[in-house]
Amino acid sequence: SLASTAITCFTRGLDLTKETEDVLCPANCPLWQFYVFGDGIYASLSSICGAAIHRGVITNAGGAVRVQTLPGQENYPAVNANGIQSQVLTRWASSFSVTRTKNTVLEAVGRSVSTARPSTGKRPKKPLDKKAGNKDCKADIAFLIDGSYNIGQRRFNLQKNFVGKVAVMLGIGTEGPHVGVVQASEHPKIEFYLKNFTAAKEVLFAIKELGFRGGNSNTGKALKHTAQKFFSLENGARKGIPKIIVVFLDGWPSDDIEEAGIVAREFGVNVFIVSVAKPTTEELGMVQDIGFIDKAVCRNNGFFSYQMPTWFGTTKYVKPLVQKLCSHEQMLCSKTCYNSVNIGFLIDGSSSVGESNFRLVLEFISNVAKAFEISDIGSKIAAVQFTYDQRTEFSFTDYTTKEKVLSAIRNIRYMSGGTATGDAISFTTRNVFGPMKDGPNKNFLLVLTDGQSYDDVRGPAAAAQKAGITVFSVGIAWAPLDDLKDMASEPRESHTFFTREFTGLEQMVPDIIRGICKDFLDSKQ
Repeated sequence: SLASTAITCFTRGLDLTKETEDVLCPANCPLWQFYVFGDGIYASLSSICGAAIHRGVITNAGGAVRVQTLPGQENYPAVNANGIQSQVLTRWASSFSVTRTKNTVLEAVGRSVSTARPSTGKRPKKPLDKKAGNKDCKADIAFLIDGSYNIGQRRFNLQKNFVGKVAVMLGIGTEGPHVGVVQASEHPKIEFYLKNFTAAKEVLFAIKELGFRGGNSNTGKALKHTAQKFFSLENGARKGIPKIIVVFLDGWPSDDIEEAGIVAREFGVNVFIVSVAKPTTEELGMVQDIGFIDKAVCRNNGFFSYQMPTWFGTTKYVKPLVQKLCSHEQMLCSKTCYNSVNIGFLIDGSSSVGESNFRLVLEFISNVAKAFEISDIGSKIAAVQFTYDQRTEFSFTDYTTKEKVLSAIRNIRYMSGGTATGDAISFTTRNVFGPMKDGPNKNFLLVLTDGQSYDDVRGPAAAAQKAGITVFSVGIAWAPLDDLKDMASEPRESHTFFTREFTGLEQMVPDIIRGICKDFLDSKQ
C-alpha cells in the first residue's frame, strides 16, 4: 500500500495534492480546535484528522487514514459525532472522504471496475449533461495566446488547433469550465470573454475565426492586462471559482513578465505557462530574463509550467494539460479566507488589565493570527494598543511572514493608563486601515477591552464599518455588553464575544477564526 504521510491536527483536505492519499494523524489533538464541515463527505476546508474522528475512522489516539478527494457540493450538514460538532457550509469547491487504510487493494480494484461499468446505462442522459459541461472541473480560464511575429501565421494556426482541442476536452458548459481568449502581441486584445460562450462548439468556432495580429510578444503587458481586466463579474467571472490564465509562449517574451506575475497573484489568479520551442543556447543572449517562467507562474513548484517541443503533433499534450487545469485543490493562488484578509487587533492597555492578563491577551492574538497565511500577497496583521492614548505597535505592511508577526506580538510592551476605546477605533480606522483601503484583502478589526470606555464607541465603530471594516468585539471582565454590541458589526450576536476571565480567551479562538472565514465567504457569494 501507499506510504503514509504524517500530518498535523490542522492539516486540511485542500492541503493535500494527491487524489487518494494515506496520512497519519497525531494523537491528542485538542477537539475544540477542529474545523469540520459536513458529515461523511467533508468540505476540503475541514481538518482531515477532525473529519476522521468525526467519522469514527480513528479516535483521538490518532492513526492512519485514507483521504479521497471528491468534487465540491452544496449544503454540507452540521452533525455532532464522536465529540466533534461539524459546521454547516452552504457551498465549497472540493470535498474529501475518510476511510480506514486496511483493504487497499480491494478498494482500488472496486473503484476501477465501478468507473468502467455504468457507461451503457447512462446513454439517454447525454444531451442534458452536455449543456451543463464537466461539473467536476470548476474553472474560469483565459487562454493568452501568442500572436507575435515570433510565432508567425503558420504556427499561430497550429496553436489555435491546440487551444481548440484543450477547450473541447475541458468539457465547457453552463456548470463546467468557462473560457475566453486574449491575444498577446504589441498590444493585448481580449478576443472573447468568459460570458460570451458556454458551449464547446461556439468556443471552437470563435477560436477558428481568430486573426493573427503580429508585432512584439509583449506577454508581460498582456498578462497584466488580463489579470486586471478579464475576470470581472460583468465579464462573466464567477465567484468562488478559480481564475486561471494559461499563457502560450513561442520562444520568449519581449518585455518583463515578472511584475505581471506579481499582479496576477495579487488578484488571486493562477498563472500557467505553456512554453513551446524554448530558446536555444544561441538565442539565450536575446532573452531579457532567463528565469521568466519561474517568475510568472503562480508557484514555482513545477505544476504551473508545461513544455512542448514544437507545435507539431501536440495531441498527446492535451489531456495532461486539461488534468492540471481541472485540479481545483492545486490552484494555490486562488483567494481563501486564510490568505485574503487584513486583521487589525485593537488592544486595551488600561491599568485594570494588569501585566499577567496582558500576556494572556497577546497569547490570544497570536493564536488567531497563527491560523492565517501571512505573506506579502496573503493575509496581513496589525496591532494598536490604547489607553487614553494610542500606539501603533506594527502596521499591516511592517511584517510579511508569520514568524515575524508572532515575534512582534510577543514583544508588545504593556502601557497601562485610562480607556478611550472610541478614540482608539477612529485612530485605527484612519491610520492603520486607511492605507489598505483599495487593496484586495477584506478588512477585519478585533477590539479587545476589559472595561467601560470613557468616550462614545458607537460613532467611531459605525464609521469603521462604513469604511468597509468588519468589527468583532471581544470583552473581558467588566466590559459592558451594551458597549460590545454597539461596536460589533451586524449580525451583532455573532460578532460579539465575552468572557468573565482572561483565561477564557483561549476557548474563543476557533469561533473567531470561523467568524472571520464565514464573513469572508459571505462577502464572496
